[in-house]
Amino acid sequence: MTKHNQQLKGKKVLFGTVPADGHFNPLTGLAKHLQASGCDVRWYTSPLFTKKLEKLGIQHYPFVRALDVNQDNVNTIFPERASIDDPGAKLDFDMIEFFAKRAPEYYEDLKEIYPSFPFDILIADSLFTATPFVKSGMNIPVLSIGIVPLAENSVDLAPYGMALPPATSEAEKAKYAELHELMTAVVFKKSTDTFDDMLNGYNIPHQRGFLFDLLIREASLYLQIGTPSFEYERSDIGKNVRFVGALMAYSGEQTTPWFDERLTKYKKVVLLTQGTVEKDINKLIIPTLDAFKDTDVLVVVATGNNQTAALRARYPFDNIIVSDYIPFDEIMPYASVYVTNGGYGGTLLSIKHKLPMVAAGIHEGKSEVCARIGYFNLGLNLATDTPTAELVKDAVNKVLADSSYKAHVSRLADEINIYNAIETSTGYVAQLIAAHAKSAVAQ
Repeated sequence: MTKHNQQLKGKKVLFGTVPADGHFNPLTGLAKHLQASGCDVRWYTSPLFTKKLEKLGIQHYPFVRALDVNQDNVNTIFPERASIDDPGAKLDFDMIEFFAKRAPEYYEDLKEIYPSFPFDILIADSLFTATPFVKSGMNIPVLSIGIVPLAENSVDLAPYGMALPPATSEAEKAKYAELHELMTAVVFKKSTDTFDDMLNGYNIPHQRGFLFDLLIREASLYLQIGTPSFEYERSDIGKNVRFVGALMAYSGEQTTPWFDERLTKYKKVVLLTQGTVEKDINKLIIPTLDAFKDTDVLVVVATGNNQTAALRARYPFDNIIVSDYIPFDEIMPYASVYVTNGGYGGTLLSIKHKLPMVAAGIHEGKSEVCARIGYFNLGLNLATDTPTAELVKDAVNKVLADSSYKAHVSRLADEINIYNAIETSTGYVAQLIAAHAKSAVAQ
């Protein structure tokens, strides 16, 4: 039994996540590891994840007071969202309706859970807005896990969401400082004010600011998925930030590995996805399939249960495979290029498998992932979420022809593969629980 296992045995651990796959899935590997270490692990999130948690063998506390706005129904509950084209305005809308307004509701649910399950720690995704409420209002440590690129404000960087590269001069720094003021005072003023009002209403001490940045600062400890080499350099990184490598979803026992004999027939294999949140297949899936249909390039599409049958009927070609779900760990060793709209988990898996990318995403913060793919020369960032078939085809061919992309992603893979993300994160969980217990005794 390891030291961590001894420290953690019998500890009560509650996970809390925003109801979207990209927030939930990356934390499942750590949850199952903590459970195997002797922790009593339970999970607070939307009823959307009931079946997943049943399969994981983790007790589920579904939303009670919290409005169940999730990845599948957000545009139904808020139909006006679909008509917002400006990325800044859309992000501000999401920060208000999907994140800020849900914080007190999450908090009330968590307070109801506590008497029957007095959890020692809350482990949350980085955008779970109840973090400062639990830490301050309940005096319980919160370990926050960064499931998107580091969204902390910095004097060296433009505001998060603008997808701009780091400043290279004092003039650029000054320009970025002006942009920070503009974002807080104008573009994200509504969401900043909304969350500020929520916190003030509960007398939660805090410094007013951009919601994502505030959540990082208020966490007891913030574990950033990824490595320093896939993050922009900053002179003012927060003291509570730690990099842990590629923290991945729980894979479980694969009884029948995914395979298709066409993977060995084609020399060039493109893996394609636009994640689970983006439902408009005309954005990336259709252009990519149109670019390569009936060619010598095999395109393997993971649809996330989105219009799979219709796509199969529309593209009945030998070189196109359309599936609801494909385990990326099993397909990526065969792939030549990963075409993505910038989901962070898939991007990190692509890096781990030394697979160069073509990225085309804007909304839900994906522009920041795509910008890093381009900046670190891990592939090409198309800087749009509506590329043409010709643009996708040219980008894929360029990545296939230029070995420097493969070389850059391979170097980063060597760094990321050094980390044991699960063990490292487990160590921080044990450290936080122990420090809190010691502090409680001292008081």
